[in-house]
Amino acid sequence: MNIILLGPPGAGKGTQSGLLVEHRGMKQLSTGDMLRAAVKAETEVGLKAKAIMERGELVSDAIVSALIDDELAALDESTGAIFDGYPRTEAQAVALDALLAKHGRKLQHVIELDVDEDALVERITGRFTCANCGEGYHDTFKQPAKEGVCDKCGSTDFKRRKDDNEETVRTRMAEYRAKTAPILPYYEKSGLVTRIDGMAEIDDVTEAIEKVLNG
Repeated sequence: MNIILLGPPGAGKGTQSGLLVEHRGMKQLSTGDMLRAAVKAETEVGLKAKAIMERGELVSDAIVSALIDDELAALDESTGAIFDGYPRTEAQAVALDALLAKHGRKLQHVIELDVDEDALVERITGRFTCANCGEGYHDTFKQPAKEGVCDKCGSTDFKRRKDDNEETVRTRMAEYRAKTAPILPYYEKSGLVTRIDGMAEIDDVTEAIEKVLNG
């Protein structure tokens, strides 16, 4: 099973990818993670990418394709792949089809976690965590049982991410739409796209994804 999981920051894509890895033994192929790992391991592709990034340039499609090629070659044929952050253009989508075919695979599903922008802004801007143990809270949906005291470790120190503000969230949404707009029509032509309510409870989203995959 090879799938692309789409969704703007805050839609729960990372959570759902993690659950698919845990429950189905799939491998999450995130281009950002792959680049960092290749640079650190000083592979041939990693050294090329490092030189490009040090010049402040964007890594080319050819290098990203080479990274994915390497990952697919190393992947056991019984292990499914979740593509995260790639493809972002129609040219990359065509290249991914070719790479999958080369390794005897094909794409089965493109799942988009659909979100309401205003609700997502509320979800993200209300988030805060315990600075000591990392337990997550929310202004509206999950306050500590005792105000100002972490339920898990009893700490009174909390923190918020600087970029969890409305302006940043709306900018991220606009960037996401701009990046996914070119590839959705390509996959819709093949009938691969399914949209799921990303604003639902985590368990409900997981169940909806499982229904799609079990088709």
